[in-house]
Amino acid sequence: MNYPRSLQELIDYFKLLPGVGTKTAERYAFAMLDLDEEKLNKFSNILANIKQNISTCPNCGCLTEANNCIICEDESRKKDTICVVENQKNVFIFEKLGVFRTKYHVLGGLISPMDGVNPEDLSIDNLINRIKAEEIKEIILALRPGIEGNTTSLYITKLLEDTDVRVTQIAQGVPIGADMEYLDTLTLEMALENRNEVS
Repeated sequence: MNYPRSLQELIDYFKLLPGVGTKTAERYAFAMLDLDEEKLNKFSNILANIKQNISTCPNCGCLTEANNCIICEDESRKKDTICVVENQKNVFIFEKLGVFRTKYHVLGGLISPMDGVNPEDLSIDNLINRIKAEEIKEIILALRPGIEGNTTSLYITKLLEDTDVRVTQIAQGVPIGADMEYLDTLTLEMALENRNEVS
């Protein structure tokens, strides 16, 4: 027996989410049917408005609901250090550690010519401009280990080799190819504490 069309459509859309297969999507869809109308309407409004309410910080590339994100606006952060990350989710991963009070810069990916991702496709020029404008003394490369992460790190390091900016990277206790979101907080914290100079 087939599901009613509306329910099947909901299941199909839940399956668009990462890691959600058919059985999980069906559970989510039936859970929606169990919500009272007020909660369902609230859920619907949140989904409808998220693209309008969330934007990208023009300065660092993080997620924000204002012109600049709360991290860029936070005066208590270390002003002469930038932690460079691959994507917006990585910022929140490091923030959850609660021990790393610095600025961030989101590249929006990693250099990967095989996938058609070149330096000009990333926010590298903006990073270099920030380093100059904000008188940055150190950048910490917190990029995913592997060919793409290493290529991106070397490219940025080359751009800064004639400057006084200290370029470090998180310690290689982070497994090669590992996504930051799957690492435990102790591993990340130790990787930050034991970061190395990039040569």
